[in-house]
Amino acid sequence: MSEQRQEEGRSGARRVVVAGAGMAGVQTAVALREQGFDGAVTLIGAEPHQPYDRPPLSKAVLLGKAENSAFDVDFEALGIRLELGREVLGLRSADHELDTERGPVPYDVLVLATGAEPVRLPGSEGVPGVHLLRTLDDAERLRPVLARQHEIVVVGAGWIGAEFTTAAREAGCAVTVVEAADRPLAGALPPEVAAPMADWYADSGADLRTHARVAHLEPGAVVLDDGSRLPAGAVVVGIGARPATAWLTGSGVELGAHHEVVADSGLRTSLPDVYAVGDCASFPSRRYGERLLVHHWDNALQGPRTVAANILGAATGEPQVAYDPVPYFWSEQFGRFVQYAGHHADADALLWRGEPSGPAWTVCWLHEGRLVALLAVGRPRDLAQGKRLIEAGTPMNPRLLVDPARPLKAATA
Repeated sequence: MSEQRQEEGRSGARRVVVAGAGMAGVQTAVALREQGFDGAVTLIGAEPHQPYDRPPLSKAVLLGKAENSAFDVDFEALGIRLELGREVLGLRSADHELDTERGPVPYDVLVLATGAEPVRLPGSEGVPGVHLLRTLDDAERLRPVLARQHEIVVVGAGWIGAEFTTAAREAGCAVTVVEAADRPLAGALPPEVAAPMADWYADSGADLRTHARVAHLEPGAVVLDDGSRLPAGAVVVGIGARPATAWLTGSGVELGAHHEVVADSGLRTSLPDVYAVGDCASFPSRRYGERLLVHHWDNALQGPRTVAANILGAATGEPQVAYDPVPYFWSEQFGRFVQYAGHHADADALLWRGEPSGPAWTVCWLHEGRLVALLAVGRPRDLAQGKRLIEAGTPMNPRLLVDPARPLKAATA
């Protein structure tokens, strides 16, 4: 009999296994204990490191200002069993077993929290000096690159590209950023909002090249499709991430268009006793009328509370708790604190608070007179007040809204 089965027999309670030891997985395990679950909780992580937070990787850890970013969680005191350095390989739901490289793990309830993995640049496999920035090991490999002040080419001007470029310039590296689109953050923001951010690169001393595609990589160089050759002591690829769900192929778990786990409003999957949370899962938003796939830290922090409540509630027959947050994320780049809340896909109006050429400004998106999203640069009060207005669905007065001197909460209709 396995040790987990013996433990379950002693406690008489169910076993919850969490696959993934990032923010979503750790917070699920912690939330279960906080909400009173007294059964066995096992947290399985593919990396050998103590579970850690990812945002500092592109900042303090990368620059050598911190050794790691381990979560301040006493897993032993909480009775959470850690299985680290153990990769999950598959799921056999009929047997209620998770397959791992060290053998099967039985569960009564399974939580999928395997997060996302970076998209690799085609043709980069085996080329020396090509890096990703997703894990603690990635950051540690990049530390000496920054310390030696290499010429660095960054592929992709998204959030991670901007944050890495900021750190590399702080370290004194020459940085060229290659972006296939006509602007940074092309997949996240409309042209008029992203356009001012292009100047941030030049102001920092980085060379941003838009409409530029990588033809191929060579040792020590990046060759673009126009034939130009960029010297590169190192190449950092930041062209996006995708849900880490390949291991679920053939498991019966429904996957969506982006290969994410399709969860319902309570973060349950298509299989009984299996939930999904964080970057690997999408969920239906009643607030926005569509399914959302959110690859940001706050989603991995908030979703686990809903999962834990529904695991406990399922055992007692309580109604399912719905997960419908106002998405939120932040980014520190080029000396600016950038925050976003909401979802602007269906907005019918875009309004500015402040001048985009200045150090602090906010963009607000409205739908039928109500605030649905905002991007705040150096205006954290706008973000805090705006998030509450989005949650409440409060009608706004556009004339008052555009006055940056007026508190956002005082710009209602």
